Amino acid sequence: MRTAYKCRAYPDPEQAAVFSRTFGCVRLVWNKTLAERHAAYHQRGQKTSYKQTDAALTEWKKTEDLAFLSEVSSVPLQQTLRHQHAAFANFFAGRAKYPRFKNRNSRQSAHYTRSAFRMKNGELYMAKTATPLRFVWSFDDVEVSTLNPTMVVISRDTDGRWYVTFAIDTDTPEPMDEAGHAIGVDLGIKDFAVTSDGERIANPRHLERKARNLARYQRRMARCQRGSMNRRKAKAKVARAHRKIRNARADFLHRTSTNLIRRADTIVIEDLAVTNMVKNRTLARVISDAGWGEFRRQLEYKAERAGRRLVVIDRWYPSSKTCSVCGHLLAALSLSTRHWTCPGCRTRHDRDINAAKNILAAGQAVTGHSPGDACGAGVRRQGSSLPQSALNQETRAARRPA
Repeated sequence: MRTAYKCRAYPDPEQAAVFSRTFGCVRLVWNKTLAERHAAYHQRGQKTSYKQTDAALTEWKKTEDLAFLSEVSSVPLQQTLRHQHAAFANFFAGRAKYPRFKNRNSRQSAHYTRSAFRMKNGELYMAKTATPLRFVWSFDDVEVSTLNPTMVVISRDTDGRWYVTFAIDTDTPEPMDEAGHAIGVDLGIKDFAVTSDGERIANPRHLERKARNLARYQRRMARCQRGSMNRRKAKAKVARAHRKIRNARADFLHRTSTNLIRRADTIVIEDLAVTNMVKNRTLARVISDAGWGEFRRQLEYKAERAGRRLVVIDRWYPSSKTCSVCGHLLAALSLSTRHWTCPGCRTRHDRDINAAKNILAAGQAVTGHSPGDACGAGVRRQGSSLPQSALNQETRAARRPA
């Protein structure tokens, strides 16, 4: 299993200059390769292999105009070719969008494999630099002197902060002790999550709390002349505001997902179509701010590491309109209705708690309490419109044998 540790880096001026040149070369190789690949396919109908891009890079270094590519480490340049090849493979497989050109104003990064760095007594020496790179190690459970990374990533955010990421191959961790508990989670906007236990996790709305200051910084930047030093300063302030929002959101999602993994052996959630939901112009900002997609991703990999089971039921399952006591299904239920009384058993329901209970029951029913069963199967939408197969929604954690 591969694990990554990301921490702050503090390069000296000489190292910063080397890394900045490397970022520029990586960006140039990516953009030039992408442009030639695009032209080869659309003008001549030819596909470009990794071997061809590697040979083209070698020829570029021999030209007078691009001879400066030899001044930086060749490893990050080779890695960007591999990343672009993988990006096109994902595009043709339907897993990602068409690769885009890189911008000098966005986050910059360079990937170094073992031949381009050296780790000695907890000190990191990068290619083309003479002194060790200073970084702050903040993981108390891991001794930095014992690190044996397979890859090191040097990155610089738009606000000017430097980071170093260590990718390490580790043994599969031991599964956590059984909690003897299963939980259903209903994600929402008013409350970020409501569990089948009746717990409500408030939505912190990180972007909304910082929107006023962020808008002020953006107005200041818009009034500055393009290319001026004042605009650079204003742009850095906008980037710092975004970074604080991003870090606060990530911290909240990690704490929430870790808490759920520790509490339950089985976690059941809905397969939300976030991409389609953000097309609603009224709710797009709050949906994006909630980070449901990232929350599910964290649950998936944390459940796999901890030996837990994550079940994802079909998005069309009517969890809010179904009575969790008698199973009565309402014909319609408006979004503004937060409480309703079941016509069958006269039970008074809280909309979100009732949905969480139904999500848990549906997940347990379709899995049959067996990790090998497909999650979401049998929970089908009534009507002519057929949802996607539930088998495709099963996570790796759900397939894992007990």
